[in-house]
Amino acid sequence: MHVHVAERSDVLAEELACLLAVPFADPFAEELVVVPAKGVERWLTQRLSHRLGIGERGGDGVCAGVRFVSPRSLVALLTGVERDDPWDPDRLVWPLLSVIDASMGEPWCATLATHLGFGLVGEDGDLRRDRRYSVARRLAGLFASYAVQRPSLVEDWAHGRDLDGAGAALAGDLAWQPELWRRVVRLVAAAPPQVRHRDTVAAIRGGAVLALPDRLSLFGHTRLPVTEIDLVRAVAEHREVHLYLPQASPVSWDRLTAVSAPGPVRRREDRSALAVYHPLLSSLGRDSRELQRSLAALGGARPATTSDQPAAATLLGWLQADLRADREPVAKVRAARFVADDDRSVQVHACHGAARQVEVLREVLVGLLADDTTLEPRDILVMCPDIDAYAPLFQACFGLGTSIAGGHPAHGLRLQLADRGLASTNPLIAVAVSLLLVTGGRATATEVLDLAAAAPVRHRFRFGADDLATLTSWVEQSGVRWGLNATLRSPYKLERFEQNTWRTGLDRLLLGVAMAEEGHRTLGATLPIDDVASAAVDLAGRLAEFVDRLESCIEALRGSSTLSDWVVNVDAGVRALCSVAAPDAWQLAQFERELAGLVDAGRPADGGRGAPLRLADVRAMLQARTSGRPTRANFRTGALTVCTMVPMRSVPHRVVALVGLGRRRIPADAHAGRRRRPGPRPVHRRARPPQ
Repeated sequence: MHVHVAERSDVLAEELACLLAVPFADPFAEELVVVPAKGVERWLTQRLSHRLGIGERGGDGVCAGVRFVSPRSLVALLTGVERDDPWDPDRLVWPLLSVIDASMGEPWCATLATHLGFGLVGEDGDLRRDRRYSVARRLAGLFASYAVQRPSLVEDWAHGRDLDGAGAALAGDLAWQPELWRRVVRLVAAAPPQVRHRDTVAAIRGGAVLALPDRLSLFGHTRLPVTEIDLVRAVAEHREVHLYLPQASPVSWDRLTAVSAPGPVRRREDRSALAVYHPLLSSLGRDSRELQRSLAALGGARPATTSDQPAAATLLGWLQADLRADREPVAKVRAARFVADDDRSVQVHACHGAARQVEVLREVLVGLLADDTTLEPRDILVMCPDIDAYAPLFQACFGLGTSIAGGHPAHGLRLQLADRGLASTNPLIAVAVSLLLVTGGRATATEVLDLAAAAPVRHRFRFGADDLATLTSWVEQSGVRWGLNATLRSPYKLERFEQNTWRTGLDRLLLGVAMAEEGHRTLGATLPIDDVASAAVDLAGRLAEFVDRLESCIEALRGSSTLSDWVVNVDAGVRALCSVAAPDAWQLAQFERELAGLVDAGRPADGGRGAPLRLADVRAMLQARTSGRPTRANFRTGALTVCTMVPMRSVPHRVVALVGLGRRRIPADAHAGRRRRPGPRPVHRRARPPQ
């Protein structure tokens, strides 16, 4: 086992390149490198291509014969569950739903039953029951995290001990979790994850055949769970293993070696922060200290590599130097440091809203690019905790050079938005999400018109920009407000009132096509819309077909029960309302693949129909399925990259900008008072600036 520590990731990349430059005896053997995120993979590939395969004459080389995998993929490879892991949260949620449904009336489940509105009638009960899938999916994620981060916890629960994995009793409000876990374990026809992990480690140490090369490298990790460390330790008995860990202060790392030797302890008992001198390292460096404690038993740590570059005489340069040396400058040193008037190395801008933040960022970046001709957009990284919310603002401020001549200089900068959800990149998936929202809503005029304006719907019904304006005018004239028809108003107890529905509005429109409004003549109680031009007759027919198909889709969706019913009806609804051009056929393939993934994950092990699902359950499931997923191709493309806070936090850039870091975006830890042990931080706690 070899542990490499350095303050900069590029230094670690050079060390990794030197290692990989020595090839295996087998020319067809692949190197295996484990990276924490796709952004790190992309950057590391580019760095290695400057060192590997360059030949004697130098020049650009090539990074080939190197396989990059995520930590999760490595664990799946070692445990033999690369494809069908029953303890994956997306699969575990289904037996968990079955247990929850069957246990609602039992005393041990009272806390969960109250939260889910069991026995509660009225609107509040419906709202609570709508949480059912979301809560089950959250619990599935927690249980999977327990098994990975704290196997002793679920081991206690499996043996009937309602403890926290360290000998202490659970808090009263968590006492229902052990029994829920035990019932789920009995329902899943597979070995529990802690048993599988224990057996896998024993098999590896016993000499089991490993589908791994002779050398394994882990690069850029800031956290490693205890189960992964156990697996790496077992693999290191038979393979050469290298860990490359970026650390803000190599000096602090070396100083804490003795303090970390006893291994992991409860966070309340951890006093390692007192051995750190710089305040930022003490407050923000907990990840580093806990990782060092977890790795203490591995051994093989080399002295940390420290940069010999002199500190720049700027605010950022002084801060970096102090962090590197783990020292808090004394008053005399601080007094001798004068921040120049033109020092812009660290900037903080207080803005009154999200749009203003992006506008200020645009001006700052344009100024930096103008002042430094060596700075390029690929050297700049913009990090944002909620990229989907800010994406329209970035697209409005950057990358419009081809469509706006003579505009702002930032319009000429190419923009790459990474980590966006599938609903933001695939219009068919966005239509599916919208269709579920309309099904659960009131089908207002605005909602239906917005659906009609979606690109695949416009393509299917040949709605042009002028057509949409005409449709909006017709909707206003016909008095459409909400509801497709009177029957679909029944959830609101208004099924006897047809007025102001889409059905009534279409009746008025189609009568306007067939007859004039002379003298306010009516047909029954329906008054035709006046002035429907003969050239718009075809458009009126296409609108009527669109609304009729939408009505059929919503009726089918409201009659769905099981997951397979929902998926079939969502697929049929999207196909009835949408079409794509030949170059966009990938959208349909991706849409079908995501639906197939939902069905595969939710297929009952006993071959039955599965648990019934409410509309809110399916909506939450689809939104979770289509949330942001980093892909390798979205990073380091030469454009200005905007991503979330995690994928690129270990990758050095010349300029790093943080946008949207308000208090609401990074809430406090709701469990700060519990007896916490080293483990995973929730996503909202990981969305912090890089150390």
